[in-house]
Amino acid sequence: MDSLIQDAQNLFNVHLTARQMAALSRYEKELMEWNQKFNLTAIRDVESIRTKHFLDSYSCVLAWKATPPRRLIDVGTGAGFPGIPLKIIYPMMHVTLVESVGKKVKFCQHVVQTLELDDIEVIHSRAEDIGQNPAHRESYDWAVARAVAQLNILSEYLLPLVKLGGTMLAQKGETGPAEAQSAEKAMKLLGGKLRQLIPVELPGVADIRHLVIADKVAATPPKYPRKAGIPMKTPL
Repeated sequence: MDSLIQDAQNLFNVHLTARQMAALSRYEKELMEWNQKFNLTAIRDVESIRTKHFLDSYSCVLAWKATPPRRLIDVGTGAGFPGIPLKIIYPMMHVTLVESVGKKVKFCQHVVQTLELDDIEVIHSRAEDIGQNPAHRESYDWAVARAVAQLNILSEYLLPLVKLGGTMLAQKGETGPAEAQSAEKAMKLLGGKLRQLIPVELPGVADIRHLVIADKVAATPPKYPRKAGIPMKTPL
């Protein structure tokens, strides 16, 4: 775990306390145990979990620097990334995790209980449905997602959840810049405006990754997001 402490600090200026390290350690153990039964993630060995799950989650800090979100929603969270590692370092942040696969929802709920995390909710839902839910629509400072869909589709999942003046953050691989360019029209339609791309390098990972950041500059028209499955079938 020492290299995780060093890398988090050197790369993203994240200073992990002993208590936070203990929480990540427990999370890692639960993930490895559940993975044997339920196949939650393809990343199975300890080194890769630390780099491609924990460190990758902490790369989000490059987007907001010293001003973390008060309310964050993580769409398509899978086994809890990046939402749960972020909650561990920002105890005051209100976090909502959204996932459509039941076994992943159960795992996230289990981790939240095991780590005794407060003010974090796990919702079993499709992104399109939660985007039309008045309790969640346009109510988050930041909406994040990691590797969920192409950016023009992902924008339709995330931007409806972001309040005016808030921000959408997509964690992308090396196709980030190309996707950002081709998604600008969709973003504009949904009230978003591309702000910047931040390249991210993770130790021992060959591919460069990108944080794609878009500001919410106008309200999302009521008809978006469209019904479940449609954004994927006929992207904007």
